[in-house]
Amino acid sequence: MPTLPHMLQLDLELFFRIIIACLLGCLIGWERERHRSVVSAGIRTYGAISLGACAFGIVGFLIIGGDPSRVAAQVVTGIGFLGGGIIFRQGDYITGLTTAATLWATAAIGLSVAFGMYLVAFLTTILIYLLLYLPRMKWWKIISSKSISKND
Repeated sequence: MPTLPHMLQLDLELFFRIIIACLLGCLIGWERERHRSVVSAGIRTYGAISLGACAFGIVGFLIIGGDPSRVAAQVVTGIGFLGGGIIFRQGDYITGLTTAATLWATAAIGLSVAFGMYLVAFLTTILIYLLLYLPRMKWWKIISSKSISKND
C-alpha cells in the first residue's frame, strides 16, 4: 500500500500536469482573443478544454488500469462533437471552422500532458499558436492573396 508521502507526491505531479495543460490551452485562447473582434472561444474555453482533456486522461489512466486509449477516444469524439456545433454555414460563407479545429487540437494537448508527453504538448501548442498567427504576418498576406491582376 502506498504511503502518505508517496500519495501526496503523485497528487502533486498530477496537479502539475493539469496546471501545465491549462496554461498551454490558455495561451492558445489568449492568441484567439487578442486578434479577434468577436471571440467565440477564448482563454477560458481553450484553457478548460485542455484542462478537462488532461483530467479525463489522468482519471482514465488511473481508474481503468492503464488503458488510456478508451478515455482518450471519448475525449476526441466529444470535442469533435462540440466543435461541430461551432461551425456555421451561411450560403458560401463558413464560420467557426478554425475555432473547431483548434479546440480539437487543444484537447490533444491536454491528453499529451496527461500522459506525460510534455515535449509533444509544448511543440503542439507552439505550432497551433503559429498557425493562428500566420494571417497577421506580412509575407503570409502576400503569398496567400487571392487577388488576380486585371491583365490576366
